Amino acid sequence: MVEIKAEPFPFPARPEEMALIVIDMQRDFAEPGGFGASLGNDVGRITRIVPDVKRLIQGFRNAGLPVIHTMECHKPDLSDLPPAKRNRGDPSIRIGDVGPMGRILIAGEPGTAIMPELAPIAGEVVIEKPGKGAFYATELGDVLKRKGITQLVFAGVTTEVCVQTTMREANDRGYECLLAEDATESYFPEFKEAAIAMIRAQGAIVGWTASIDDILETISHA
Repeated sequence: MVEIKAEPFPFPARPEEMALIVIDMQRDFAEPGGFGASLGNDVGRITRIVPDVKRLIQGFRNAGLPVIHTMECHKPDLSDLPPAKRNRGDPSIRIGDVGPMGRILIAGEPGTAIMPELAPIAGEVVIEKPGKGAFYATELGDVLKRKGITQLVFAGVTTEVCVQTTMREANDRGYECLLAEDATESYFPEFKEAAIAMIRAQGAIVGWTASIDDILETISHA
């Protein structure tokens, strides 16, 4: 066991049991014309963290540790999209509608793809998830069990929705969770700040938070 400098106290890392989970770094959430922009959001906030997420991913690859990517998307027939989700948010185009990058958040469409700079490489797992959390209706739990993973480092978007939801799901399943603060973002800076505070409150009740530099410093020497 080695320690990663973190809040609210050092993270007791076991690199041989650790994986990086990169949440939903998709074109629809980060590029003009996508679903995020249709909701009136400043997608530039997401684009700005791409170099940081890329550096974190490369650090895990260099250390020989697993990188797992998630994509929020639905079946073309929308059979896994409940009306309660499709009808929320008052977007100009809804999930399943045709947008500038194909049908919004539909598996296989151009806008649903992970951003090219962060694209998975051969051997990396990609989880297609119909919900905000990456464990719901997916094979993620089985993948982690097969790989012997007990600790998860998180990056991606948005901090307060899909990232925090997945961290809470993982926490309930017994995983130790660490959020890379500078590799996650929200369309609303105050939401990111609040989510980070909630995650590490009361003695890391959901998980720890740390900088990319401190995470990579530890795993590169483990």
